[in-house]
This record gives sequence, C-alpha cells and structure tokens, in this order.
Amino acid sequence: MHWLVLALLYIPLCLAAQRSPHDELVELAAAGNGIIKLDERTFDLLTSPNRAWSASIQLTALNPQRRCAPCKEFDPSFHAVAKAWSIAPLEHRNNHFFASIDFDDAHKVFQKLGIMSAPVVHVYPATEGPNAKNIRNAPFKYDFSNGFEARPLAEQLSSHTPVPIPYKDPINWSHVASLISLIPILILTFRIIHPVLYNRWVWAVATILLSIVMTSGYMFTRIRGMPYTGSDGSWIAGGYSNQYGQEVQIISFLYAILAGSFLMLTVVAPRQMSPIRQRTQIYVWTAINFIVFSVLVSIFRVKNRGYPFKLMF
Repeated sequence: MHWLVLALLYIPLCLAAQRSPHDELVELAAAGNGIIKLDERTFDLLTSPNRAWSASIQLTALNPQRRCAPCKEFDPSFHAVAKAWSIAPLEHRNNHFFASIDFDDAHKVFQKLGIMSAPVVHVYPATEGPNAKNIRNAPFKYDFSNGFEARPLAEQLSSHTPVPIPYKDPINWSHVASLISLIPILILTFRIIHPVLYNRWVWAVATILLSIVMTSGYMFTRIRGMPYTGSDGSWIAGGYSNQYGQEVQIISFLYAILAGSFLMLTVVAPRQMSPIRQRTQIYVWTAINFIVFSVLVSIFRVKNRGYPFKLMF
C-alpha cells in the first residue's frame, strides 16, 4: 500500500519534470494575456543561452514610489504591441514572447545588465533552430528616439519576430467625434456662402487676382527658389531671368491697379447717368492708368539697364 501511495505521488513529479522550458513559457504567456511577468528565475529561463525562441522584454519601474513617469507612459504602448502579437498565427506566436520585468521584482537583473534608468526594451533573438540570429546572446536595444508610441515600437520589433507584428492603431474616437461635429457647421457654412459661390463676380475677381499673381512671376520664384530680397536689401533683380519675391508682390500690386483702372473705364464709367460724374471718372482713372504704367516702365528700365523708352519717369 505504501508503495502505491509513493507511486501516485511520484507521477506528478515526473510529469512536471517532463515539461520543457518552452512549454512553461507558453503557459506563462497565456496566463498573462500575452505578457510574461518575470522574476529572476523566469528571466534566466527566458534568456537562457540555448533557446529556440526570441523574446521582447520590457525593463521598467512601475511602482509609484519610483516616480518613473516615462515608465507609466510607455507601458500601455508595450502592452498594445504585445496584445497585437497575441493574434499572430500560433506557430509563430509561440516562437516569440513578450515579457515585462519590474525593478522591485528583480533588481539583481537590472544590476547584472547595468541598467540605471527605465524604461528599456531588450530583444533576445533565438540562438538555436531555424530562427537563430545571434549566437552571442547579445540583446538588441530598442531606440526610444521615436518616442513612446506603439506604432514605431511594433515596426522596430517586427524585424526580430518570426512574422511582422499585426499591429493596427486604435480608432481615435475624439477625432471621429470632432469630424462628426463639423458636419452641421459645414452645412451651415455652405448655406451661408452658397450665394457667394454662385456669384459670377466672385469668380471673376478670383480669376483676375490669380492671373495677376501668376503673370507677376510667382511660380518663377517658387520653382527656382529665389530669395525674398537681394543680399544688399534690394528688391529688384537685374536681368531678364532673375526676380525676387518682393518684386513679385510689388509688380502684382501695380498690375492690380492697372486692371482695376481698365475695369472702371470699361464697365463702371459708361454706366454713370451723370455726365459730370462720368467725365470725372474717365479723367481720374485715365490719369491713374497713365501714372502707374509709367512707374511700371521705370521699374523695367531699372531692372534691364539700357532700355531706352519711358513715359513720365
């Protein structure tokens, strides 16, 4: 009878002895919803020199007494990437593990690795099997220069996992709510500006202004990357194939005055019912046209020295 009792007690011990380290890690990952919570023993087990699996390990300090704000900020991103890995195909998922180790649970591990700050992410590649990449057991260290966001973490870790991590950014419901709230505003705005959009004079003015800016050399300066002014502060660039940004603005302004004067002479002045008012507008706008065109020609003479013609100046 005693031998039977001893045999029954020995069977669980034999079954436990037959469980491989890989099986234990799979069970720990399943129990932790995809993340193994490590201590000193399980850390040594996960990073054993002879391993056919790889692992991404977060070394952190989440105890409020440690006052590690970066640790609290980064921890949700690490969990999000680990959760995304939990939906990877089973044959690949069990060949890479996500784990987290806290300073208060295994400070000797931090001392052994020489880690003085947190958070830190180490990736231990497989040393055996078809996925072996590193036989020296040297971990890859994640670069936090991209911030604490989950997407850059998933992209970098995907180069060390058997297959890319199927991470997708969560839906930003605040942006969705903002877009939905804009719909009635856009509808109301459209109803207000609807008459303006269907007014031919609005389109006429917009077309004229666009034409004036383009014919003044705007695209020329943009394509060639011309400076706003010269090195000596001048705004007129000499030669036919040079132009400054400020020169475009001034020429556009002169073109706009000339276009306005022609518009007043051809459209507004003929419709005046009073002969005196009509005559006055013709004299005024003709004079403005003549003066501004004289200024334009004088600028052309400064820009292209040797031009022999002028009007007033």
